[in-house]
Amino acid sequence: MSRRQLHRPEAPGGWGLDDDDTGCTVLHVDMDAFYASVELLRRPDLVGTPVVVGGGDRGVVLSATYEARRFGVHAAMPMARARRLCPTATVLVPHHEDYARISAGVMEVFRSVTPVVEPLSLDEAFLDVSGTVRRLGSPARIGQLLRDRVADEQGITCSVGVASTKFVAKLASGGAKPDGLLVVPHAQTVSFLHALPVGALWGVGDKTEEALGRLGLRTVADIAHTPLTTLVRGLGEATGRHLHALAWGRDERRVVATVPERSIGSEETFARDVDDPRHVHRELLRLAERTASRARAQGVAGRTVVLKVRFADFTTITRSRTLRERTDVTREIHATARDLFDGLGLQRARLRLVGVRLEGLADSATSPRQLVLGERAHGWREADGAVDRAGARFGAGSVRPATLLRRG
Repeated sequence: MSRRQLHRPEAPGGWGLDDDDTGCTVLHVDMDAFYASVELLRRPDLVGTPVVVGGGDRGVVLSATYEARRFGVHAAMPMARARRLCPTATVLVPHHEDYARISAGVMEVFRSVTPVVEPLSLDEAFLDVSGTVRRLGSPARIGQLLRDRVADEQGITCSVGVASTKFVAKLASGGAKPDGLLVVPHAQTVSFLHALPVGALWGVGDKTEEALGRLGLRTVADIAHTPLTTLVRGLGEATGRHLHALAWGRDERRVVATVPERSIGSEETFARDVDDPRHVHRELLRLAERTASRARAQGVAGRTVVLKVRFADFTTITRSRTLRERTDVTREIHATARDLFDGLGLQRARLRLVGVRLEGLADSATSPRQLVLGERAHGWREADGAVDRAGARFGAGSVRPATLLRRG
């Protein structure tokens, strides 16, 4: 793994590991092309080549290596377009259980350094290291420690932004990509921001950027030097004040330690619209298996099963059922999702997508389970555990329900 420190001589003073990080106790740590990087752990022969993670022609790109991004491929792009832009790319099917496992390991690294960790997704988080500098050194040194440990323990790279606020730290990690570290000294925050385009500000989407363009505002410096009354008149009270504050580096939000994600789910966009209930039942089993596996990998169980259905005309509905007790068992999640689907009475309606989600998560080790008279000592929960162990040894999908095996 390369261990690169980003250095930008064009920036005032240069912002790197040895620059003044006094008061810069907010870190934003973001994995580099996370899903693609995890897939490359399975396929090291593809390192350095264009790789796209996704499925089918009607799905979307989950992630792409930087080699594929040079062709214009990016996350959330339709797979069909990604294939046209980069026809030489290797397309890999996602393995969500691997992402959950690696993410849990990364978050464990973060929490071993500071308890104040605010995950934003599986692959990024804010950290407040103000209580850690006496033990581990300066914020920049802590950022470098995190990068080294993630690479050594998980086999993937990450980029770290070090700043005095969450907003600037996130911008810094983006500027450090891939596999870098960027410190924005507190005294240089304004000069760092003012050189950026308006689209870099949090909350500036396409419409807001168009509105700013009509006002002749192209850079963050333009916004900062525009009277607040003009911004409020052109953008509205909340947006005008928000962007004016950010343009001067003011961000009062604190890093808040949060609980793990409140739901786990999987969904699938069919290659062609499906109207056969038997096909849907098999897909629900596959999604339930994937969802349950991810829950067990994270050591959680859920009490509410949610079914998502999207029709050919893109109309989307959800149905849910709350169980008597929390579960992480594939069979129970599938049975509930199937009952919810059958209860819709869709007959031969054409479907584009189905999804299964588990909500109301809690630590599975502390979730009570009601004993049932006459229940076997070993049942479906133990069977799932055996499948997990086989998958860890021989690869995901090495043991599967017979219904999901390919025919012929």
